[in-house]
Amino acid sequence: MSIIEKLTGLKRSETQVKKSLKAIGLKRLKVGHVPSKADLDKQEKFIEEELEPRIEEAESGQRKLFFVDAAHFVLAPFLGFLWCFARVFIKAPAGRQRFNVLGALDAITHELITITNDTYINAHSFIDLLYKITSRNFSVPVTLVLDNARYQKCKIVWAVAKLPDIELLYIPAYSPDLNLIERLWKFVKKKCQYSIYYPDFASFKNAITDCLSNTGTKYKKEPDSLVTLKFQRFKKEQFLN
Repeated sequence: MSIIEKLTGLKRSETQVKKSLKAIGLKRLKVGHVPSKADLDKQEKFIEEELEPRIEEAESGQRKLFFVDAAHFVLAPFLGFLWCFARVFIKAPAGRQRFNVLGALDAITHELITITNDTYINAHSFIDLLYKITSRNFSVPVTLVLDNARYQKCKIVWAVAKLPDIELLYIPAYSPDLNLIERLWKFVKKKCQYSIYYPDFASFKNAITDCLSNTGTKYKKEPDSLVTLKFQRFKKEQFLN
């Protein structure tokens, strides 16, 4: 307000300033973030030249398109917000056991194919996922959109994917916003972890497994609204220096 007064000679309250900003179409939006090393030009080129043509083929039934990524669900307190008269506390479980899920999300049907374990995800986990996908015997070409994790970008994975002629399409580095399945992981974490206490690891795993298995039925509406085939396009003028 002091800057406005200095520039115009007019003294305005915070309420008056808010009304004026809204009147000219401005909105109070939370500042977003993208990895500092993200190459916006490469992202745009990838969307236009690689992703969109395959999406068109998938929509017309000429290709199966999956978005692949791993999520690591940790048995730890995830604190959310509640409307309450007094602050509420949840118990914090001991340890930090992880339930790992490597998933392939169908871009069109939103079918989810998964490999899970309690240890870690590696190239052999990815190969297991490839076998699960190929067991569906699709009659059209298959493309997996995935990031550049080492276990997904190694010779043994390339060799196994080559046999059934599965295309591995790697997104540009530092571009998690281009992987559709990331939105599904956020939904699962919100549904199963925020402000929820689990007495043991077994009940924690069961809750996540149940949520994942019902993303196409019981929880279909919200995930479907999140995993639409629209990707954030960034402009350099949107960034603060």
